[in-house]
Amino acid sequence: MITDFASSLGNLTGESTLVYQEIARKVEREKGIKTINFGIGQPDVKTFLRIREGAKRALDDGFTGYTPALGIDELRQKIADYLSSKYGEVKKEEVAITPGAKTALFLAFLLYVNPGDEVILPDPAFYSYAEVVKLLGGKPVYAKMSFSESDGFSLNVEELENLISSKTKMIVLNNPHNPTGMVFKPREVIRLQEIARDRGIILLSDEIYDYFVFEGEMRSVLQDPAWRDYVIYVNGFSKTFSMTGWRLGYIVARKEVIQKVGVLASNIYTCATSFAQRGALEAFNSFGDVEEMIKLFNRRRDVMYQELKKIKQFKVYKSSGAFYMFPEVSELLKRWNTDTKGLSVRLIEEAGVITIPGEVFPLEVGKRFLRFSFAIDEEKIKEGVNRIKEVIEADEKKRS
Repeated sequence: MITDFASSLGNLTGESTLVYQEIARKVEREKGIKTINFGIGQPDVKTFLRIREGAKRALDDGFTGYTPALGIDELRQKIADYLSSKYGEVKKEEVAITPGAKTALFLAFLLYVNPGDEVILPDPAFYSYAEVVKLLGGKPVYAKMSFSESDGFSLNVEELENLISSKTKMIVLNNPHNPTGMVFKPREVIRLQEIARDRGIILLSDEIYDYFVFEGEMRSVLQDPAWRDYVIYVNGFSKTFSMTGWRLGYIVARKEVIQKVGVLASNIYTCATSFAQRGALEAFNSFGDVEEMIKLFNRRRDVMYQELKKIKQFKVYKSSGAFYMFPEVSELLKRWNTDTKGLSVRLIEEAGVITIPGEVFPLEVGKRFLRFSFAIDEEKIKEGVNRIKEVIEADEKKRS
């Protein structure tokens, strides 16, 4: 029958963050409330002019056909040159262009994960990692991150190493980290690299937020001269260049791995969009615009931190990267006798504010947190947090 789906789908879920956008649309229709969106995972800045103009020229030139499965040579070379200048030598033959970083991640998992294999993920983590691992018959294994209001989030690398078994195929690193907004300390990244290299485990590093670093030092896995032996590096254009809808990502790995990526690409999606790739060539002439955007987001981070600190039931750490803040809300959960999903729904319905419940970022740690994106205007940040504060205070008055 038409609904007799493949067993590999199992309990696979869709992009759960979008569920809360749908609830917000319903609230807007039924209550006439204009919602404020702290759930959004994309910059609100327009794609930079040079990039847009580059894509327009490509369209005008009729550059609208298929490209090579691995992407156009010019863009692969630009990426290789950029990464080489920033971290260490990368060759064009070690780069593959994909339709978005999510596709790059999917291909990386597809290359290595067999049924029964274990993949170690931080807890919390971007939900797509675990979903794809499960789709492929693998088992996500979670390394819990710890939190303190003064120091933020940290990962005990020694505890992670203790999770390694004979079935461990891969470790996933996301740096800077979604949803916590932390930037892993260089020594933590180096130690993870040593573990992966010495134990013969693939290290999949998702560095999509690498330009959104406000404090501390960001170490890339590509800074290890031996990266080709064990690293799959994923990045893209969505965040740094505000190109989310363009769907352009890339994988960096040794040449033999990239050749396999090309085989998968030919069979799954043929190639990334031709004129989008031409536009992306201009991204590397747009770093002045990028720097201005980062300054803007740094100011927004400061505003969100100061506003969230006014809510006494929240424990807030000022994130050092990405564009998320992840306050601990256990006191409010207990007071309202709910979980973070219920809390998020209530905040939409009563305050008209969208947040993302921490429990959608598996497995256990996120159940005490809400994710706030500060990829929106400063005045909206102030208004949105104040709406939440007013709803909480009104509830306190009813109880007293």
